[in-house]
Amino acid sequence: MTEIKPTNCHFCGYCCAFLATVEDGRVIDLKPDPTRYPYDERILAGCRRWRMNLDVLDSPRRVNYPIRRVGERGSGEWERVSWDEALDDIANRLAALREEHGSGTLASMIGGPHASFWPLHRFMNLFGSPNNMGIGQICWNPRIWMDAITFGWTVEVDIRFGLTQALFIWGTNPAQSDNSQFWQTIRAVGKSDEVALVCVDPRYTQVAAIADLWLAPRPGTDCTLALSMLHVIFAEGLQDQAFVDEWCHGAEELAEHVKPYTPEMAAEFCGVDAADIVRAARLFAKGRTALVSGRGIDQTGKSVAPTHRAICCLRAVTGNVDRAGSCIMAEASDFTSEVDFELTDLMTPEQKALCLNTPYAPLQCFNGYELVRAQTEKLGRRLPERYMTSASPDLVLRAMETGEPYRVSALIVNATNPLLTYADTNRVFKALMGLSLIVVLDYYITSTGAIADYILPCAGAIERPIFQIHGGVANMGYGGPAAVEPYYERKTDYDIFRGLGQRLGQGEHWPDESLADAFATQLAPTGWSWEDYCTIGMYHIPPEPEKFLKPGLDGAPQGFATTTGKIELASELLPKLGGQRLPEQGPFMRLCSPELVARAEAEGGHHVTMLTGSRKQPYNASMYMENPKFRASSPRPVVEASEAMAAKLGFKPGDVVKLTTDQGEARFTFAIAKMRDDIINVDYGWWHPENGTPHAPDFGGIWESNVNTLTSCALQEPLIGTWAYNAIDCVIQTCDEPLSW
Repeated sequence: MTEIKPTNCHFCGYCCAFLATVEDGRVIDLKPDPTRYPYDERILAGCRRWRMNLDVLDSPRRVNYPIRRVGERGSGEWERVSWDEALDDIANRLAALREEHGSGTLASMIGGPHASFWPLHRFMNLFGSPNNMGIGQICWNPRIWMDAITFGWTVEVDIRFGLTQALFIWGTNPAQSDNSQFWQTIRAVGKSDEVALVCVDPRYTQVAAIADLWLAPRPGTDCTLALSMLHVIFAEGLQDQAFVDEWCHGAEELAEHVKPYTPEMAAEFCGVDAADIVRAARLFAKGRTALVSGRGIDQTGKSVAPTHRAICCLRAVTGNVDRAGSCIMAEASDFTSEVDFELTDLMTPEQKALCLNTPYAPLQCFNGYELVRAQTEKLGRRLPERYMTSASPDLVLRAMETGEPYRVSALIVNATNPLLTYADTNRVFKALMGLSLIVVLDYYITSTGAIADYILPCAGAIERPIFQIHGGVANMGYGGPAAVEPYYERKTDYDIFRGLGQRLGQGEHWPDESLADAFATQLAPTGWSWEDYCTIGMYHIPPEPEKFLKPGLDGAPQGFATTTGKIELASELLPKLGGQRLPEQGPFMRLCSPELVARAEAEGGHHVTMLTGSRKQPYNASMYMENPKFRASSPRPVVEASEAMAAKLGFKPGDVVKLTTDQGEARFTFAIAKMRDDIINVDYGWWHPENGTPHAPDFGGIWESNVNTLTSCALQEPLIGTWAYNAIDCVIQTCDEPLSW
């Protein structure tokens, strides 16, 4: 029997729609479905990843049955077990460890895009542990936190031809990061005479190549750049004074605060022309301006929160908040939000008190969350609690290493490979090797899976339904149904956590039989059925602009969900947490001791500033390295520098170079690319999945060209606890040892 069934890809966060040809429960063909989200044939025409779906479904590398370690940790010796045997044993061991060390003894790490966050978070909440880790502090949380604190909720870009007059792309390159519908919009802006395109990035990206203005600040100086633009706006009277007078709190303080940030001062500090700063400020204040920021400013350590606050202030003083053609304040979800599905409110005060972040990251913890919740709930909204309180890897690793303030002895890893993707690989490896229990949910045996006690096979794209809601901070979700039941004995992550939860006394809190049933429950408040949603592939009620003008209960405009009811240029909340009332530039993170620098320079090396983590198609972070076609087009990990920097270093393309910090070292091939003349850009996520099942001693090649052997997850930013992947230093020198690549 042959059927055509709707389904979705899951090789990036867009989860594009497809039609699967299914014969006797197996997918034999797949083609794009432009009738469902994202409704744009150009995206899939330019995407190389989706064609992997059929190969991945039956890849010889897939883990198809639960397996248990039988040899030494990392030895690569496994045995197949039944699901009941695996889940019974894992649940019993978790219960025993909780009895011995308390509920905080369990930690988790999660990645994406092939996972749902809330099932893991629900399980952790019901187990009683606050120690879920992710990359929120260096990816999404900083902007969401600062938007919510400044405006009362999050804002999203709103580009409308005929209204939008300028678009700023700040610290992100959508051409490489997702090749999405948004990149098509940016390309259209680049061709338009009616919208000015400004790119802020130390590298000459594809966005920079089509921009009207490219600002290339020194990494980590973005806060000063934004404050200098504010200086120009106030000095030249370019602010939207009527909006500022009516809806902004602390404008006079801010105007006084930015007086020292002259274009000349910022030009020297940021390394850009003063005239370009003035031009950028004038473009921003010209009219309706849209802005999108990315990880480039999320990963700069102590300046992360101040940079986002400064950008919030830029939006506010120019009247570009909840305004059509600039940015729109998202609506609350009509469907059950992620925070309600997490069940965080079922944690006891004693369990929440186990949060390791509280003394070190007073915003990224339950106490900080409650302060912000008290504001956002004024307009009936809540941020996703577990994501916004996710534990600092630095603090969880410390608890693994020292047992202080309590012993973290067990770890669940869901759809991520922390031995490769978490900062300070050497430290992560040592900490994980000392654990009593490691359980990995994934498609393949990764480097981290190689040291696990159990690997549980996850259902992937086409085998699992998708309702992608991005944390539930907007009234939007997209995706669709599974085309087939999971192959072999694979299970969805929901099924796995539900099975564990039932064995640990959580049964009443897992009422839905399947992930699709749970999604149907989530959609129920909208009046849509799961079938309705799957037919369209998207649930979206477009938000209305200028919601702050809507009448509140007393008939007056409802304003903003902040302490003052206005946009807080000067924050009334952040000082309660030890934060800045007004944004200020922070210092840079340094990873190289003077002794290391002196030793390297004596050997002909150079002390330089580096960027890490920039995305490169067709890879997605550390994924798809084993694809032979991808590797043919991008065969080896590289360190990039400008021609002028190459001449200064004395390197030529193809040279093997070694990078070193006090954390470790890694080797790469040198290449030339257009960027600032005083930095290097280091590839991220390189390993050898094509070499077979990872095991000791190289664990899939994670020690050779893994930039995270150089980085540190030490807390930098004092509110959220971010660490730094950009604006950090290393020493670089040529190396005679060839690369395995």
